[in-house]
Amino acid sequence: MMATAHPQLVFVHGIGGLRDAETERRQWLKALATGVRAAGQPELVSALTQGWLADVRFADYSDLFTAKGAQGGVAGEELDPSEEQVLAGLLEAMVDELTEQFPPESGTRDARIIEQARHQLDEASSGNQGVGGLGRRLVWVTTTLLQLPGLRQGAQWANAQAFALHLSQVARYLSRRGDKAALGAAVRSRVLEELDPVRPLVVVSHSLGTVVAYEALHEYEGPVALWVTLGSPLALGGVVLQRLVPRPPSCPERVGVWLNFWDRNDIVVGRPRLADWIAPSRTGVKAQTAPVKSAGVWTHTATKYLEHAEVAGPVVEALAP
Repeated sequence: MMATAHPQLVFVHGIGGLRDAETERRQWLKALATGVRAAGQPELVSALTQGWLADVRFADYSDLFTAKGAQGGVAGEELDPSEEQVLAGLLEAMVDELTEQFPPESGTRDARIIEQARHQLDEASSGNQGVGGLGRRLVWVTTTLLQLPGLRQGAQWANAQAFALHLSQVARYLSRRGDKAALGAAVRSRVLEELDPVRPLVVVSHSLGTVVAYEALHEYEGPVALWVTLGSPLALGGVVLQRLVPRPPSCPERVGVWLNFWDRNDIVVGRPRLADWIAPSRTGVKAQTAPVKSAGVWTHTATKYLEHAEVAGPVVEALAP
């Protein structure tokens, strides 16, 4: 609980298209208020939504990706081989999670679609595809995956090209080579410029935003009362975990509490492995991981997570005076 200067609540988004920061801030705040009510604390909703409880910010870096993405292509520009491998790894993780939900032996249409996607992914990842060839073949995989009713109806992508383009943002952010490293630095700067080191801070990050927040908070010099990660790919082995900076991966030193939430139906998260594979800070803080359960196949949205009492309760408690 905070009893000093007016605290900050900062939202850090994940993959996707160009965003309107104020609209997103209101949507995330509305979902969080729903979760606060579910947590049995309706008396704090007005204080939260009116800004009395905290200064609520939405750290928007979406234009740093979409400016280059406007021309088309897998990511608006050809991915280098390392970035293509990250995109392939993300799709492989998604297919693995979907296979658990729809095993081949079930014989359902969904299971057949997933097996087709796996076959295409295996073909795309084998052999020499030439520059950009793997990226183009990975679009075939996303085309197949979007035949799944849950993804087609619940996800945010109009087509497979957009699906691949947005997933590739993870690869582009994690690129450390030459000029491309500047993109990651610019993204982190967008987050850090929203933070005031002299005030208490709660950070709620989602998807790629958890990777961004991980690295940004390692640079941050102010106190972080609570860091919440939602639908995080941080523990996706060689795809994300081994590319994090600093290495070896550890909890940022200024974080007081780290809560990580994953949904069983969220097909792009590392689930409980995050708590095992990222070391504690020098003060012993490490991720405390807990599952939540949402309806539907596609649960990888920040607002679905924020509506859960398990997520919203600790956030509002950390902000309350």
